[in-house]
Formats: sequence, C-alpha cells, structure tokens
Amino acid sequence: MPAPVPGTPSLLRAINDRAALEALLARGPLTRPQISDLTGISKPTASQLLARLEDAGLVVRDGVREGLPGRTAELYRINGAAAHVAGADVTPARIRVSVADLTGTVVGEHTLPTPSRTGVDVVARMAEALDKAAAAAGLARTALHRAVIGIQGAIDPATGRLGYAAHIPGWHIPDLAGTLAGGLGVPVAIENDVNLAALAERAGGQAAGARDFVLLWVADGVGMAVVLDGALHRGATGGAGEIGYAPAVGAPLMRDVRRTHTGGVHSLTGGAAVLKLMREHGFRGRDAATALGRAAAEVGEAGEAGTGRAGTRTAADAGARAERALTELATRLGATLATVVAVLDPALVVLTGDVLRAGGEPLRARVQQHLHSLTIPRPAVRLSSLEGNPVLAGALQQALQETRDEVFSTTVPDTPRS
Repeated sequence: MPAPVPGTPSLLRAINDRAALEALLARGPLTRPQISDLTGISKPTASQLLARLEDAGLVVRDGVREGLPGRTAELYRINGAAAHVAGADVTPARIRVSVADLTGTVVGEHTLPTPSRTGVDVVARMAEALDKAAAAAGLARTALHRAVIGIQGAIDPATGRLGYAAHIPGWHIPDLAGTLAGGLGVPVAIENDVNLAALAERAGGQAAGARDFVLLWVADGVGMAVVLDGALHRGATGGAGEIGYAPAVGAPLMRDVRRTHTGGVHSLTGGAAVLKLMREHGFRGRDAATALGRAAAEVGEAGEAGTGRAGTRTAADAGARAERALTELATRLGATLATVVAVLDPALVVLTGDVLRAGGEPLRARVQQHLHSLTIPRPAVRLSSLEGNPVLAGALQQALQETRDEVFSTTVPDTPRS
C-alpha cells in the first residue's frame, strides 16, 4: 500500500475553510472562539481563515456578541450575496421559480402562466420566468450560478430527451438541459419533480436521516421517488419510480401505454380515480383532494363522537360511510406499495402530493395497516409534514448543494492584508 501523501498547506487551508463555512452555514452567526471550538482548529488559525474568507467575500461581520464573560466578540456569518441559485417547478399550467441566496434564503419568486399550445419556445418561456424571479431579487439572470428545473417527467441520460411528459408541450427536444443552458446563459439541471420532493423530504422532512426510503406522490397522477443508500435511484432510462404505469390487480391490463396518467396504478389511485371513488361513497368536491379531505374529516368527527359519553347515530353513520371510502383507497395504495416493499425493502415510506396529504392521518394509518398485512418487512409509513412547494424546495436544495460544493471548495489565497 502506498504511503499517505502529506497534506500541503493549501490543501489544509481549503479543508479548514470548508469546515468553518459549513459551521457558519449550520450554526451561524458565530464568533471566532466558537468557530475554533466547532472545527477543532486553533484560535489564531480561525482568525487567519476568517480574514481570508472575509476578503474573498464569503463571510461578513454581523455585529458583536455581548453579555458573556470575557471580551466582546465579533460575530461572522455567511455572505448570502456571494452566490444565487434558482429552482423551478414546471407543470402544464405554469412555471414557478424561486431564487435563493447562498444561505438558502428565498429572495425572489415569480409564477409564469403557461397555457398549453403547440409551437412553444421553451427557452423563451424559461428565460421570462427566470428573468422576473431574478428581478424580484434585484438581480439579473446572469447573476445566477445555476438553475435546477423540476418537471413531471424524466430525462433519459442516453439521449438527453424528456420522457413521461407528453402532457407538457415544447419540452421534447434533443439535449434539453444543454439547450436550456446555452439559451439561458446559466448552468441548468433537469430533474423529475417527485425526485426533488424526496430530496426536500430528506433535507428537512419525515425522511431526515433515512438512507433507504420511497416517497409516494399522488395528485392528478401517481409518481414515486426511490432513495437507496442515500442517493436517488433514477434507473437506466431515468424512469425509476414511474409506478403509475405499472399493472395493478383490479385494473384493466393496458399494453403499449403512451397517454399520460393512464395504466394500472394510475387508473386505481390517480386523482381521477380517487375522485370517482369518493363520489361513489357520497363525497363531493371540485377535485380529488377536496372530496378525500371531506371523507377524512368525517372519519375524525365520527371517532370523536364515539369517544364521548353519548355519541350520535348520525355521526356513526357518516363515519361508517367515510370509513368504507378510506378503507377502499387504503387497500389500493397498500397493494401498490406492497410490491415496492417486497422488491426494495425500504426502511420508510413517505406519503405526499395533494391527494395523500388531504387524506391526512386517517388515510396514513389505514395505508400502513393494509401494507403491513401484505408484507413481511414492515416499514414505517409517514405523512409528509413539509410546508409550501416541495418540488421547489428540492430544486433549491439541489442547486444550493452543487453551488456550495463549488464555492466552498475553492481554495482562497492566503495573502496577507496590506
């Protein structure tokens, strides 16, 4: 085995700088002694690296900390203005963009309506959406270090083309990411929207700390993200997790599936199927989430009435009707997940999307019960607790991670101040 290569002064500086920046990002603002304690470097070394990072524009002073024993200590924090990124969530109806600074603080947003039509110039649309979000942050588009775009489809790594997205016109062009990057003047990555929701869930949601989990998304359609050993699993063609098109017991067997939101699992658990099921049990609404939310609320109300001293027959009847609706849906979802659990054996299943979130705890509990009745492994089933748009959150998370790796890993010259 070759002998270890000793660290050079520049490498050691880079390692110390990165450690200090990560500490400031996670815990900041911090004083010089706090940085020394958190990173294990000496106080003189901490002073030198803070001077370097301040000269490089990566950290700024943030006042003083008073009221503690000893001398007043200056505070330092990450300079959010050192870099900016954009995240986008693309659907057939609109493009929603958020711009964040290096700390992750959202500083600009814009939503661009995109009515479906042929002859769409996708570069022009993205340029308009990014320009207006950047302008809301007081920036030009060229100030963005990178953009991550979440879309209801998957990029085939062999061709660079978008698949599973016939419902989004204009996006089916060769080398989609490269074409957008060239036209926008900003590095661009394209990612499946459900995959991005999984990244957000792992960063600050129910999947925090989980290395093996699946995330089931139900809205108009059905999608899944698969995380194995801490990394997204995309598959050979980018289509891993497109479970909506899988055959399902109780659904017609469809061959040569091409149309969006068709296929076995879609036909049983997609938004249209859920709305139909809820209406069959007497629950109305403008969409599946509204109707399912009413059923879940009735289950909860019936349970509360049943735990009282008297209870009411009316509440019990309503609760029984809602129970049948939720049980049928949970059975369908449990059977879908059982196949996944049998193959992947994940430690955790996260439920999200407008429809599943509308079902709330009553649906989650029943899905877990039915899943566990069908499988030997019994992973926990949790309902997403993330607020806001998880696709945008995941897009920003990915863009920030890549940008921080780039910015924080740049060795800052150790040049004394004049």
